[in-house]
Amino acid sequence: MEFKDYYSTLGVDRAATQDVIKRAYRKLARKYHPDVSKEPDAENRFKEVAEAHEALIDPERRAAYDDLALRHANARKHGQPFDASPGWDGGGYEFSGRGAGPDGVDGAEFSDFFESLFGRAGRAGGQPHRRGPVNGADHHARIEIALEDAYLGARHTISLRRPVTDGQGRVSVQDRQLEVDIPKGVRPGQHLRLAGLGEPGEGQAPAGDRYLEIAFKDHPRFRIDGPDVWFDLPVSPWEAALGASVAAPTPQGEVQLTIPAGSAAGRKLRLKGRGLPGKTPGDLYAVLQIALPKADTDAAREAYAALARAFPQHEPRKLHEATQP
Repeated sequence: MEFKDYYSTLGVDRAATQDVIKRAYRKLARKYHPDVSKEPDAENRFKEVAEAHEALIDPERRAAYDDLALRHANARKHGQPFDASPGWDGGGYEFSGRGAGPDGVDGAEFSDFFESLFGRAGRAGGQPHRRGPVNGADHHARIEIALEDAYLGARHTISLRRPVTDGQGRVSVQDRQLEVDIPKGVRPGQHLRLAGLGEPGEGQAPAGDRYLEIAFKDHPRFRIDGPDVWFDLPVSPWEAALGASVAAPTPQGEVQLTIPAGSAAGRKLRLKGRGLPGKTPGDLYAVLQIALPKADTDAAREAYAALARAFPQHEPRKLHEATQP
């Protein structure tokens, strides 16, 4: 995932004050607002500016971003790939959710980079000042789990990185560990509520809650589409042509899958109810991929030559053109 330099987007120094950031944002927002701007690509530039402002105007999010930027710089220095996931064992950054005030851009669609760092709940919102007891703010964090955890349920120790403000108003990032039970059937985007584990209340008011937004780690084999799970299944040409029973992977272990005779590459085979579990479980889809043997021996080349002699009328390019709309 590409790292985004929010300071560069706003044209401010990394030591810029919040007021400087706010003024830079307002100036650029006026310049690129799609309703009035005649600048090329104004809408995309406006979105980039809004995202940068949303990330930097809140001290907590800014501290988390600066922490991530430092890790990014160190990774580049050592020639390592950048990973936007900041924690260990699926953990991420945790935020109090108090927000930065009325300048937040509500409802904006931000990049995957922003969502991976702050989650969907990491938006400015602000809370009005009130006298007397005040309930503690809710905390929000985005964590990543393995696909298999959603099938079986799991208990993990995760590390969250939380921006903390000291008595002088300085914000630093601290690590904390947390035991989390992952329920079977959890879906991407779902929030787990940990009651009373947010910020302490004031004046004997109850503490807030901690909400963990669930995301799935990239899987080397399976893809998620809503409640359904997809994977590519390589088969040999003779298995596709003649039919076969083959071992196929699922997140719960291997199963025997029947390949119908005459199958073509791209054919989808459905395993009903074997997608993400839940009240209405999803389905698991195998997409057939024809794996051709290499013609790297005399015997292999002769086998291909015999195949060509057996099908003299086979013209795959004409067949392909006939199937096009």
